[in-house]
Amino acid sequence: MKQYVITPAAGKRLIGKAIAIHPAVKQVLKSGTLVIIAGTTNGYAAEEILESMGERVVFDRRRFFRGITLAPTGPATGSGRIPDTSGFPGDLVIVDGIRIEGKTIFDVADVLREGDVILKGANAVDLARRRAGILIGHPKGGTIAAALQAVTGRRVKLILPVGLEKRVASDLDRIAETLNSPGGHGPRFWPVPGEVITELEAISLLTGATAEMVAAGGVGGAEGSVQLAVTGTPEQEEVAGKLLEEIIKEPLFFL
Repeated sequence: MKQYVITPAAGKRLIGKAIAIHPAVKQVLKSGTLVIIAGTTNGYAAEEILESMGERVVFDRRRFFRGITLAPTGPATGSGRIPDTSGFPGDLVIVDGIRIEGKTIFDVADVLREGDVILKGANAVDLARRRAGILIGHPKGGTIAAALQAVTGRRVKLILPVGLEKRVASDLDRIAETLNSPGGHGPRFWPVPGEVITELEAISLLTGATAEMVAAGGVGGAEGSVQLAVTGTPEQEEVAGKLLEEIIKEPLFFL
């Protein structure tokens, strides 16, 4: 067993690499439609998927989001604490292994079918129940509302890449009841079905080893980090060690 400290940025890179080799993603790149809904973690997944395709078109994950949570204090980004959303490229839509420019989930949701795949990031994850929840700022439910029409209506697969720093201890349905109550303020909340992929599943997908979160936190750039204990066969631990020693060098995410 070895232990590793993984920053949120390193966790995003790790999850991105795992998503790129996920069996459902590899299959849909051969035949079908993959929709990567804009989000910071999904930006890393998009980079890894495009690289696996040999895609040479420029992709800037720093603008690959619609909403984002920023620190309430510190250097201003964009206009005051409002992020700069100029240059938003839209969601990433790939059909039969070919990138389709300028499309979003709203453009393609109605034509998605069983066998297609949607990647959608999340804002909360209940590790015990393997469930994720999404903050909602749009009065009609935003991108997840469009995605779930295809997921529940036509059995499109939904994968939810989400970092361990977003773990919550409360039941997601209770959180939704609180945040969605009349008279409340701030974002609403939507617990959603789908396959949750955190750093723990990512390590398993990439190396075959098992990872467990054993501690969390830090300062000096380690805020939000998690400490993982990784176990497996000697070969699995060696592969995991090489991967994680490289992953932990991932720079912090800046807009």
